[in-house]
Amino acid sequence: MAQVTSDQIVATLRKRIFDGDLGGGMPLDQEKLAHEFGVGGLPVNEALKRLEGEGLVRQDPQKGAVVLMHTIDDVIEMLDIRIGLETRALKLAIPNLRHSHIAEAEAILATYDEANSPSSWAYLNLKFHLALYRPANRPRLLKMIEDLALGTQRYIRIHISDMLGRDKPQEDHYEILHAARIGDVDAAVRLLEEHITQTQQALVASRKAADARPAN
Repeated sequence: MAQVTSDQIVATLRKRIFDGDLGGGMPLDQEKLAHEFGVGGLPVNEALKRLEGEGLVRQDPQKGAVVLMHTIDDVIEMLDIRIGLETRALKLAIPNLRHSHIAEAEAILATYDEANSPSSWAYLNLKFHLALYRPANRPRLLKMIEDLALGTQRYIRIHISDMLGRDKPQEDHYEILHAARIGDVDAAVRLLEEHITQTQQALVASRKAADARPAN
């Protein structure tokens, strides 16, 4: 059998983190992971470094690698950074959009229309946005956006996926795509900023609702 690669270890651990099987603060023992995946320490170490770069893992002086746990304030700030990066990417991408790019984005949204689970929405949301930004031809910028999106995705799903649902975000996507299709950069950028800001507002509302609940 082919040896498990660091890419496969990253994908497996990322899924466990997103699914909640590995919660915030949980230690990731490198020796146990190496035994589980049947590899030496190097692929595991590489995988944990990549997950750290995605904002999913941090190094604790006592525990070693642990699953990162952000506060809602952290996530709101990360969304501020996403607004800056993603609006820039969209602004650069729109002049380069071709029919094939539009068709790809439309196909993703068609799949999104049929999806019924928050995990599918999160995956398709990121896929749609990256499809729109890719014509910017800024691979480093897109990697930063992807890493930030992956770093915030699980918190958004935990706190507000049910609150936001599918319909309003999807409506935003179609409006952004329409503005991009007709080359209206200002409208597309404004709609995108509003789209991400709504997520921030929903996080704040989720925290207020949690704070208002009586303690057991």
